[in-house]
Amino acid sequence: MTSVYIHIPFCNTICSYCDFCKFIYQQKWVEPYLVSLEQEINTKYKGEEIKTIYIGGGTPSSLSLEALEKLFSIINKFKLSENYEFTFECNIESITREKAIFLINHKVNRLSIGVETFNKRYLTFLNRHHKLDEVKKKINMLKQLGFNNINIDLIYALPNQTLAELENDIDEFLKLGIKHISTYSLMIEPHTKLYIDDVKSIDEDLDYKMYSLICKKLHDNGFIHYEVSNFAHPGYESKHNLVYWDNLEYYGFGVGASGYIDGIRYDNTRNLSYYLKGEWLDNEHLLSLNERIENELILGFRKTKGINMKLFYDKYNFDILALDIIENLLHSKKLILENNNLFINSAYFYIQNEILIDLIGVDYERKINCN
Repeated sequence: MTSVYIHIPFCNTICSYCDFCKFIYQQKWVEPYLVSLEQEINTKYKGEEIKTIYIGGGTPSSLSLEALEKLFSIINKFKLSENYEFTFECNIESITREKAIFLINHKVNRLSIGVETFNKRYLTFLNRHHKLDEVKKKINMLKQLGFNNINIDLIYALPNQTLAELENDIDEFLKLGIKHISTYSLMIEPHTKLYIDDVKSIDEDLDYKMYSLICKKLHDNGFIHYEVSNFAHPGYESKHNLVYWDNLEYYGFGVGASGYIDGIRYDNTRNLSYYLKGEWLDNEHLLSLNERIENELILGFRKTKGINMKLFYDKYNFDILALDIIENLLHSKKLILENNNLFINSAYFYIQNEILIDLIGVDYERKINCN
């Protein structure tokens, strides 16, 4: 167990597309929330050396300096490894110079900032409130303070969005000179304002053209496409998110957080009242061998490098190249085996779900026992 996710659910405003566990910021809930969070961490954390911490939300930067001091007094319980990655999520409107100085003085070395778009019409649609000049000033300020590992999020495939509008957003993102960009095609999720308003997703062909445009533009500007939605300059890949995609175990703390410990995947309650009473857990499930292997394949094939065959064999004592379905996918060139890595052909990366569906429901346990 080398990674920790901590969820801070408070937001100053609620974005129209967001289906994460979140609540409008109310000061009266912050202190009791941090008290319960500390109790959960004290109960579950076993003292391992931690390589990655990710504080997400919600909007962690909505916390006051006083609340941040309390939060980081809790985080100090974790034993950080020497070569750690510590990510903190921010919104442009709520990350101030004072908060940034506090974060850098408390070992945060990576920021993830929700920018999404610079188009005024789509900012209104998403219920975001920053302006281009404000973003530029804040990013420059963060760099001057010493943050050189910054991610920004881009949302595309917005209703009525054109390729030209998307390209303009990408160009403005590139001008910021950041090292990591996460890109997300707009999903209309239940219980969001967009869902309630019956907003429809764009045409799949246009979505594909937009995805292809993003891939080309970022590749041409020195970004490595290392995961289906993520692009980074060499050496700036998200170590924490790679824990998820490598199907490794991690702690999840906070309301609405998920974790993976001792073969058990669990979800914490999304009910703030329950969480404040110390009733943290909503559900947990001990994975079967079949489920562990399915997760390994589904998550691993999200990475452009795919799955390392030696590591997979060491983990499961099973050579998946012996499977007929894998052999067929290799023969059709949907999968490629290169340097002992098995990965999805880039020509099929956009439609990878059509490949992954064939890997679900296979009786891997029986095949291992017959091996």
